[in-house]
Amino acid sequence: MSAGPLHRRIYSDLEDRILSGALAPGRRLPFEHELMQDYGCSRATVSKALSELAARGLVTRRRRAGTFVAQPKAHAAFLAIPDLRAEVTERGQVYGYRLLTQIERGPADPAEAELAAGARLLDLTCLHSADSIPLALERRLIGLKAAPQAIAVDFKRVSPGSWLLESEPWTEAENRIGAMGADAKSARLLQIKRGAACLCVERRTWRDGLGVTQVRQIFPGDRYDLVALFSSARSGGRAGEPRR
Repeated sequence: MSAGPLHRRIYSDLEDRILSGALAPGRRLPFEHELMQDYGCSRATVSKALSELAARGLVTRRRRAGTFVAQPKAHAAFLAIPDLRAEVTERGQVYGYRLLTQIERGPADPAEAELAAGARLLDLTCLHSADSIPLALERRLIGLKAAPQAIAVDFKRVSPGSWLLESEPWTEAENRIGAMGADAKSARLLQIKRGAACLCVERRTWRDGLGVTQVRQIFPGDRYDLVALFSSARSGGRAGEPRR
């Protein structure tokens, strides 16, 4: 028996099984009463070990369902415009997409009027998922002045982000990233608790000064992160330039 508190032994045993792949992502761990029997300990000891695994992001605990090995996070390069479909697929997960609403309308405020540039807007809300678990709630506006073909696209079949990356070139982009607590509607659609920590990514793109799209994506904080690789000025690279 390894030295140290028993909950650390339980933690280490389960950690080894997760990191080795013996317990794959999405796999349910033994129930608490099973671990209590295996280790001859109290529920509090088992619960402490599972809580530490959850704090590290190795497992997720679901009320009345049990404890499951956490799915790997999707990653996006901070300086690139990500295609969620490609990212999820590259992680070996099954990508899912659902169009929630689609409306053609005029602009409602000055920022939208700038995007519209005298034309109308396509207003879309959709939900992205990985292995049937919600990954991102997206609200997107497409300027029909810059992308008139969008009005004929079947966005029930293809996500607007994927279509734009494939069909509508851009020359300038702006990213804004922040943290927020999930409101009631977002929490329901993302299947998280109201107020849960989320990553909010807002992006605008232009083509030769004409607005193409603006989008707001909300990700549960434990399911997504942004990654950037920089060179230092001393190494001859420029700030914000990915290392090759």
